[in-house]
Amino acid sequence: MTGTDMRAPSVVRVALTGVVTAAITLTCFAGAEAKPGGNGRYIVVLKDSVADARRVANEHARGFGVGVRHIYQHALKGYSAVIPNDRVAALRRDSRVDFISEDRPVQAVAQALPTGVNRIEGDKSSQVAGNGSGSTSVRVAVIDSGSGPHTDLNIAGGKNCSTGSSYSDGNGHGTHVAGTVGARDNGAGVVGVAPGAPIYSVRVLNNYGSGSWSTVICGVDWVTNTSLHPRIPVANMSLGGSGWDDGNCGNSNNDALHRAICRSVAAGTTYVVAAGNQGSDLAGSVPASYDEVLAATAIADFNGRPGGGAAATCRSDVDETPADFSNYASAGGPDESHTIAAPGVCIRSTYKSGTYKTISGTSMASPHVAGTLALCLHSGACAPGSAPSALISKIRSDSAAYSENSYAAHAANPAVPYFGFQGDPKSPIAGSNGVTLYYGYLASADNY
Repeated sequence: MTGTDMRAPSVVRVALTGVVTAAITLTCFAGAEAKPGGNGRYIVVLKDSVADARRVANEHARGFGVGVRHIYQHALKGYSAVIPNDRVAALRRDSRVDFISEDRPVQAVAQALPTGVNRIEGDKSSQVAGNGSGSTSVRVAVIDSGSGPHTDLNIAGGKNCSTGSSYSDGNGHGTHVAGTVGARDNGAGVVGVAPGAPIYSVRVLNNYGSGSWSTVICGVDWVTNTSLHPRIPVANMSLGGSGWDDGNCGNSNNDALHRAICRSVAAGTTYVVAAGNQGSDLAGSVPASYDEVLAATAIADFNGRPGGGAAATCRSDVDETPADFSNYASAGGPDESHTIAAPGVCIRSTYKSGTYKTISGTSMASPHVAGTLALCLHSGACAPGSAPSALISKIRSDSAAYSENSYAAHAANPAVPYFGFQGDPKSPIAGSNGVTLYYGYLASADNY
C-alpha cells in the first residue's frame, strides 16, 4: 500500500501519492590524479605485480585509517575507499600503489537509475548483465493490481483474481512495484533491482486499487499451485490491512489469509510484504505482522547515497531517516526478527500504459527487498531450495553485516564506512512511549 491508506481488515486499498519527477543526468568525469582537499572518496590502483589486492587493502585500512568499500581483482588491481585527506600522500608513497584517483559520480544518460536501487547498491550487483533480455532468472510473483504490459518488464504469466479476465494492470500500482523488482537493464526508462526477472502478474486488486482478503487468498493459492507453473520462489505483497498474528498460522484466530500464506511458505515461496503506512507498530497490520514473512519498512533517500543532507524532492521527509508514514516493529518484540528496511520515498518506476511515475509508501520499499532476494537466489549466495525462514535470515544477516557502523561514528570520522540510516539498529530512535522503534537494517543488494 502506498500513501497512508492501510486501514480496513476486510478491504485492501491502494492510495497513490507523489508526483512525477524529472530525471537528473550527472556528468561523467575522467579519473583525475587525486589532490589534497578532495572529497575523501578515492580509487586506489595497485600495480599489476600485486598478487592479492584484498590483503593490501586490509593493510592500508589498518595502517592509514582507510575505509575500504570495494575490492578489484580482475579489470584492475585495487580498491575504492574513503581516505582521510591528510593520509593520501603517504599512501601514494607505498611502492605497491600505482596511482590514486578521486572517486567521482557517473550516471547513465538514456536510462535513469532510480535512487532506491542506487541506495541499496543494486547497480553494483554482479548479476546486472545489462543485456535487457532477462538477465536475472529467478521468478517473482507480484500480488497486486496486476503488472504491465510495459516494455521494461518481463511478464512471464499471471492470474486475475479480481474483476475481468486480464491480469494486466488497470491501476498502475502493481506495475510500479514490478518495475522496482525487475525492470530490464536495457538502456531506456528505469532499471530494477533484479533486471529482467520473470514477473508473474497476480491481479488481486481492481482498477481502483481495492480488493478483499478473498481475492488476495486467490492470488496466494495460485502462486502455490505448481501444477499451473514452475514454483515461484519469491512473492511481493505491497498491500495489507488491520489484524494480528496469533502465532499459530491463523488457526487460533481464524485468519484464513494467514493460513494460506503459511501453507504457501511451507511449499517454498518466500513472501516479502509492505510494513504498512500508519506510522505505528506493525503488530496491528497483516500480513506484515505474520512471523512467516519478511516485512519491509520505508526510509527516505533523495539522492541514492548514504550520509544524509540531501534536499527533499516529492515529499518533506528528512533524507536518511525513516519515512514519516512507515510502520515499525518494537525493538525486542516478536516482529523484530522478520523486519528489514528499504527506500520507499519518491521512488520512480514503471507505471501503467507504458509510462513512469514517482510514488511513496512502504509498497515501494517492499519490492526493493523482493528484488534483493531474487538476486541472492540467482547468484547462488542464497541456496536454491532453501526454506523461506532461512532465506529471510540470510537477507537480514547480510544486511546487518553491511551496516557495520553507526551514523554517529561516520559523522565523527568520515573515514569510517557507512551504509545504514538514522533509525537503523546501529542508530536507534526512541518512540514517545519510551519503546525503541525497530525499522531493521537497510537491505543491501551489493552482497550478491
